[in-house]
Amino acid sequence: MSSIVLSVVVPMYNEEAVIPALVARLRPVLDGMGVPYEVVAVDDGSADRTAALLLDHCGIWPELRLVKLRRNSGHQAALTAGLHRSRGDWVVSIDADLQDPPETIPEMLTLARDRGLDVVYGVRADRSTDTPFKRYTAGAYYRLMRRLIGGDVPSQAGDFRLLSREAVDVLRALPERTPVYRLLVPSLGFASGSVSYVREQRAAGDTKYPLRKMVELAWDSAADFSAAPLRIATWLGALAFLACLALMVFGIVVWANGTVIPGWTSLFLAVLLLAAVQLICLGLLGEYVARIYRTVQSRPPFHVASDSIEAPQQRPAAAAR
Repeated sequence: MSSIVLSVVVPMYNEEAVIPALVARLRPVLDGMGVPYEVVAVDDGSADRTAALLLDHCGIWPELRLVKLRRNSGHQAALTAGLHRSRGDWVVSIDADLQDPPETIPEMLTLARDRGLDVVYGVRADRSTDTPFKRYTAGAYYRLMRRLIGGDVPSQAGDFRLLSREAVDVLRALPERTPVYRLLVPSLGFASGSVSYVREQRAAGDTKYPLRKMVELAWDSAADFSAAPLRIATWLGALAFLACLALMVFGIVVWANGTVIPGWTSLFLAVLLLAAVQLICLGLLGEYVARIYRTVQSRPPFHVASDSIEAPQQRPAAAAR
């Protein structure tokens, strides 16, 4: 067993504005738990003073670690780096924006210990602080994932969760190149529970999950855990075939009646429809082939530049204000 009981992994990207508030809320909670802990702050190639501020806090908060990635690799990759570097018997992942309250962490650890659970999900009981668009798209995402993957996906559970060391070791051994942990963790079948909380306003700074990244997450979720997009291509082909049959019947009827259609628009429509369906099918196949190609290459999804517990670091250059 590790001498560290709890690791808290916090992926960060351009979060200099929220770091003071995060430290002010997270440290008292962890100090009050009475267990040896560490905080693994993963700087995901930030362009601002995130790394410099974290390094300053490392000097006055011994339990804080700074893991710095060489470039921006994405939220899930930064989370992976933190999980791989964590040393605790239990590992909590939480975002830096304080929308997921750190005060819930002791309740999660107590629940896991009392009931012998390997996973405890933080479930958002109230998302009224989110915009209506965000609430609608989040709800649609979870409904779609349960439809594609099954009912094991907990609703309204993001990346705020507690994992046992056994669960973390299993995740580390998986050959996933683009892990989506909110789907990957439930698929493992570990004994799990949940703790509900009210989602808060972002403490400072701007969201790091705009619409583009939300769409990318939805696509990664569907493509990594389901072959449904390929089946869509099959259904599109079947519908195109039926449409072509209808156009053939129409053409025969027109020919039998001796009616001449200038330019044979029906032929044009048939060719256009077939071409569009073929391109869609090729695009879907190409997405899956690209994922196979990245897996065969075996390139790591992130590169760690430094870890504050391994060697003395030079202070990161402060970004221009």
